[in-house]
Amino acid sequence: MNWFIKAFTSTIGRKIVVAFTGLFLCLFLVVHLLGNLQLLANDGGKSFNLYAKFMTTSPIIQTISILNFAFILLHIIQSLILTFYNRRARPVRYAIVENKSTWASRNMAFLGTFVLIFLVGHLAGFWWRMKFGEMPIVGIDGVQVKDLYRVVYEAFSNLGIVVFYVISMGFIAFHLSHGFQSAFQTLGIHHVKYTPLIQTVGWLFSIIIPLAYAIIPIVMYLRNVN
Repeated sequence: MNWFIKAFTSTIGRKIVVAFTGLFLCLFLVVHLLGNLQLLANDGGKSFNLYAKFMTTSPIIQTISILNFAFILLHIIQSLILTFYNRRARPVRYAIVENKSTWASRNMAFLGTFVLIFLVGHLAGFWWRMKFGEMPIVGIDGVQVKDLYRVVYEAFSNLGIVVFYVISMGFIAFHLSHGFQSAFQTLGIHHVKYTPLIQTVGWLFSIIIPLAYAIIPIVMYLRNVN
């Protein structure tokens, strides 16, 4: 057991953990997006509320949800530790930055911190309220369910929240633009044949996924205004 602990508390081990958890969270972003897109269905929130009820009552989904939260915490903690070690090893930053590095790669700690702030606000505004706060109830096909659609609709009727959400998606896009391909490189999937493809997929992923998330509050806000 000691060798296992030493392996995953080493710098390389921590990077591997960050890479694995990061890729898992990328998959979660896709699945979560597919559910959130139901907010755009023109059915008064029926599809989204049924989706939300399924996600909060299915034992399998709840188990995956716990795993997801664990991976988020693990990803954050290990990333913070790696950042601390890097700063301690190089207390004075380089005066000249290599042209090969991107702004995102040089500012992953800053990007990650902003994403964390967004995540806390997002969970407090939606997940926490749905689990423990007061929620409006609506009847769907004779079944009483929590009207999470109404909560989201009211939130995205606030221009300030919409702007913050969209800006946050921009930060997430930058975070993903480096993190996606960096994860594969950390795991040793680095080859002259595959790397260009991974980089292309990474760039497309970092643009399409955050953009799709950002479209949701914009469309809902415009519908409310009109």
